[in-house]
Amino acid sequence: MAKPHVAILGLGAMGSGMAGRLLSASFPLTVYNRSRDKTSPFVAAGAAAADSPRDAASRSEIVVSMVADDVGSRSVWFGENGALAGAQHGSVLIESSTLSVAHVKELAEAAAQRGCEFLDAPVTGTKPHAASGQLLFLVGGSATVLDAVRPVLSAMSRDVIHLGPHGSGARMKLINNFVCGVQAASFAEALAMAKVAGLDQATAVKILTEGAPGSGIVKRIAAQLTANDDPNFILRLMAKDLAYAVNDASTQGMQLRTAQAALEIFQRAVAAGYGDEDFSAVTKAFEHR
Repeated sequence: MAKPHVAILGLGAMGSGMAGRLLSASFPLTVYNRSRDKTSPFVAAGAAAADSPRDAASRSEIVVSMVADDVGSRSVWFGENGALAGAQHGSVLIESSTLSVAHVKELAEAAAQRGCEFLDAPVTGTKPHAASGQLLFLVGGSATVLDAVRPVLSAMSRDVIHLGPHGSGARMKLINNFVCGVQAASFAEALAMAKVAGLDQATAVKILTEGAPGSGIVKRIAAQLTANDDPNFILRLMAKDLAYAVNDASTQGMQLRTAQAALEIFQRAVAAGYGDEDFSAVTKAFEHR
């Protein structure tokens, strides 16, 4: 059977890796990015470049969005040149960005009105995971629809997990990220406390990473303390995810106290000018007290 034509909207750190994996798996691909120059390597590898999200969707049976936030998602899906305006009846629209649950549910309703299927399918993982096809998709929506597009998602991932109806994937992703953010913020605060106390940082890091607190997140941040690598996950996006999680919990009558505390630390780091650095730069938040 012929493989379905797929569109990727957004060629940032994650979307570019996902597009590369689809090309490697020989899926017919159309790419769209607000900055057109980012499409060039994919066109050279066999993809088509679209002039707008509407144009990309009109050519595709499956449309995948990977953008930064609710604002970015709204810009690619809605409006005269949005993907919803060009989506074919019966096509499957997949939102893989980390977004608010309220926005995802609005997208699901808009897709249904257009006669399209919809899945919220955010991912866990970073830039290297996207490039190597080791993402984990957290999916909300119809299990039947998921089964139909599973080969596409599998080409980009190590696993695909169905969590329930629309919004379930988005909510699980926010839970996942707020736990990561809390760990990162607590490690940053721990290093600040060690510094104030006059303890050797290298020794403190060794104890924290090799002992019980040494989660994958803590070890990753510790490694970044002495590295000059390009950002794998931008700090301001973690602040955004924490804010979405706090707000979503409040709609359910719950207060995320640890997430709120972590959000304040990340916001301090953003205010200090570290928003576009890797999220491990949260350790610098306490340099500006």
